[in-house]
Amino acid sequence: MAPATSLEKPAYYWGDEISPDDFYAQQGVRHAESHYTTPHGTLFTQSFLPLDAAAAPRALIFLTHGYGSDSGWLFQSIAITLAQWGFAAYCADLLGHGRSDGLHGYVWDVDAFADANLRYFHSIRDKPEFSGLKKFLFGESMGGGLTLLMCLKDPKGWDGVIVTAPLIVIPELMQPSKLHLFGYGLLLGLAESWAVMPENNIVRKAIKDPARGKLIASNPRRYKGKPRVGTMRNLARMCEYLQKNVEKIEMPLLTLHGTSDVVAETEGSRILYDKAKSQDKTIKIYEDYYHSLLQGEPEEARAVVYGDIKQWLDDHC
Repeated sequence: MAPATSLEKPAYYWGDEISPDDFYAQQGVRHAESHYTTPHGTLFTQSFLPLDAAAAPRALIFLTHGYGSDSGWLFQSIAITLAQWGFAAYCADLLGHGRSDGLHGYVWDVDAFADANLRYFHSIRDKPEFSGLKKFLFGESMGGGLTLLMCLKDPKGWDGVIVTAPLIVIPELMQPSKLHLFGYGLLLGLAESWAVMPENNIVRKAIKDPARGKLIASNPRRYKGKPRVGTMRNLARMCEYLQKNVEKIEMPLLTLHGTSDVVAETEGSRILYDKAKSQDKTIKIYEDYYHSLLQGEPEEARAVVYGDIKQWLDDHC
């Protein structure tokens, strides 16, 4: 098959050679898509389950992706891996992302975003057939920050949380201009959805492996516009809130971060680890790893991170 051109992009990250059903069967997982309606909007949802339907999964894991991304494309490789390990993985496109409701690339209220995903996760978690299974939250980047908000909203409902490169501290070079935010704020909310904030080439800065970077950037559902005013305002607000409140987190915790992350400051994971009241907490800092630990690093580096996550899950299941 000839390489896809800019006018002929593949519909799936694995290309167009095989159908989704055949691809997931080759990966050894069962996959399903659906929608879930919340007071904030309707979410596009996916499940990735072990192939053996007769055997109970080891645990349930609920995943939240990062800014501009979606639960499909390359992010789903995380859920597929978890299902291959015997876990049932559930995820949703965030509002304003992928195939969920909302203006594309607009994070208008981080509390609503966290609540919408949490409602979907509860609808699965609370099914009677899963009553004896452990339940974990997982979040990446902005999704890591939102996942920590979920922990604070529902502190007793989970057996642990895993966050990779959580957005808790925005690096100085990525911080929104206070002058811009103030100026647009004078328009009484009219500018919140405007895509006019400076572009910081997030994909390029987050991905170490150039080939993986091209693959991630080719996602047809990825938001590629400039950051919206309200998005940057809400992410700054989320970070400020988390820095003051992660000390309330008490559940088992694993946070992972790279020292060369210029999208979400490594200090965020250190703040989380140092302040969280969790008696069972682990931090993994990877020398010279970039922001996207599980999608953007070379294969050998990704294998190290996956190994640490698997070990933590094995120890907690």
